[in-house]
Amino acid sequence: MKCTAISYGAATIINAIAIGKGAAFGIKLKTKATVRLNDSSSINARIKGYPGEDTKLIENCAKRVFRYFDVYYGADIETESEIPIAKGMKSSSAAANSVVLATIGAIMKEKSVLIPRDDTIINLGVDAAIDSNVTITGAFDDASASYFGGFVITDNEKRAIIKRGKMESLNVLMFIPDEKIYTKDVDVRRTKLLKEEIEITWKEALRGNIFGAMKINGILYSSLLKQNSEIALAALESGAIAAGLCGTGPAVAALVRENPEQIKEKWDKFKGKIIETKTNNEKARIIE
Repeated sequence: MKCTAISYGAATIINAIAIGKGAAFGIKLKTKATVRLNDSSSINARIKGYPGEDTKLIENCAKRVFRYFDVYYGADIETESEIPIAKGMKSSSAAANSVVLATIGAIMKEKSVLIPRDDTIINLGVDAAIDSNVTITGAFDDASASYFGGFVITDNEKRAIIKRGKMESLNVLMFIPDEKIYTKDVDVRRTKLLKEEIEITWKEALRGNIFGAMKINGILYSSLLKQNSEIALAALESGAIAAGLCGTGPAVAALVRENPEQIKEKWDKFKGKIIETKTNNEKARIIE
């Protein structure tokens, strides 16, 4: 049986690495996963357009779902994504959510089983991400924003959503430098140097100042991770209501109510490409 599901990307409000608590919001870029079950004992996975990328996360997502339902299948899995890999744009969370959903959907076509609760679906993907060593904190904040859309403020260590809601409909500009940064390679110890300040910023987001928190988080983590803070500052100079580093970088997100052209002109002096999208309030889902 075959099933296809989609989940969306996200951008950072608060990076959870330093304090185990984070916040993120959904963006319209999506990842699609197609799962075909078979009677073999092997899982074959591929990422369309990225033949050299590791597929361990995809395989572990399917394994986690098989274990949850106590079933034994092989699978052919393909993901296709609008989200660049290893740029801080939650490509792993979107892939995990879409593969978990598609695997569940394929099993539901084979057997009389009920779809799990939303939190169970998210946690299956988070567990697979930890199994695959693609996350430091479990990325529960990113996974939740990718799955539910809107904004989420989370305690990643407890895997709890403290607050969530819809995002205002805004333009999102993503600046994508040429380099890739894999989360597993980040110096976690260094991020702890400003954990008290990041805790204050997380509480500011919880009070409702999401845009202010995003700006401060971006400056703090850019400094800690030796990323270029000038990209976000250039966006703010050009009218962005918020801008900051996505995850551990190198991508930078800027939120704009109108006239993104000014920001794009400012960003022309930096090396990289620009992706335009929107905030997302749609939930991940099975589509066929």
